[in-house]
Amino acid sequence: MSTPPLPDEQARNAAPMKPSTTARLLPHTRFGGPIPWVIAILIALVVIASAGGLALRNLADNARADLSDAVTVQIIEADAEIRSAQASAAAEAMAAHPLVTSVRIVPEAELSELLEPWLGASAGTDDVPIPALIDVELSRRANSQEVAQLQAALDGAVEGARVDAQSEWLRPVYDALAAMQYLALALIALVAFATAAAVWLAARSAFSNHEETVEIIHLLGGTDAQVTRIFQRSVLRDAVFGASMGLVLGLGAVWLLGQQFAGLDSGMIGGGGLNLFDWLVIALIPLGGVLLALITGRITIGFALRSML
Repeated sequence: MSTPPLPDEQARNAAPMKPSTTARLLPHTRFGGPIPWVIAILIALVVIASAGGLALRNLADNARADLSDAVTVQIIEADAEIRSAQASAAAEAMAAHPLVTSVRIVPEAELSELLEPWLGASAGTDDVPIPALIDVELSRRANSQEVAQLQAALDGAVEGARVDAQSEWLRPVYDALAAMQYLALALIALVAFATAAAVWLAARSAFSNHEETVEIIHLLGGTDAQVTRIFQRSVLRDAVFGASMGLVLGLGAVWLLGQQFAGLDSGMIGGGGLNLFDWLVIALIPLGGVLLALITGRITIGFALRSML
């Protein structure tokens, strides 16, 4: 009488299990619970952070482009008649420079209107003299030496007048916008890590709940690849659902924020709109989230299967 083979020998000698049989033995391994909604919230945060970072980049680029080829001449003189004469002389001196394309003396009424929210009704009166301002457009961005040449030409025409590069005024603003963009990138990285951690916990829990069934599948000739594909289908279903809901929630939040900023009616804020490329980047976020979930799930199940050997 021959000795019956051991279970391990039966597993080695058994014919490979068909994928359909494996799926029937290990059906509907949905993660369930809050995991799809956790993914949805995390994807929504990434969409909002990405939209904010892209909008800040566009805002900084547009502001820098608008102000990089312009300077402002400021004339401080209490007497209105002398100030007006000096402004005309300064405008002629600037117009004669080869780098200058246009010169515009800002009307006092326009300056008074700009200062009225801060100075009140006294803006533009003799009690509060307003410096004369001249907007100077250049053919290209001027470096520090060329700005010094403009200042020298101005000194020869009007004593005490000052040339200011408009881009230098907003340098602190540019630095703040850059810092906020880095903050958005850091938030995206943290959310990606949280998404991977959530998928890892869900996949590990789902595998633990079906560990005995997986052992039986191995004994019947099932392979690790077949088991992994079943769990990956579960990851894919939940990740696609969560990513889709997250995209909808994120776009809704971005639309509401856009409406609020549009109500400010500010020219600078208007330069922070999203273009077609930005929307394409945002549309790829759910795809990236699903791919991250699949990779994380595959690695998690692979380690779990390896620990069973």
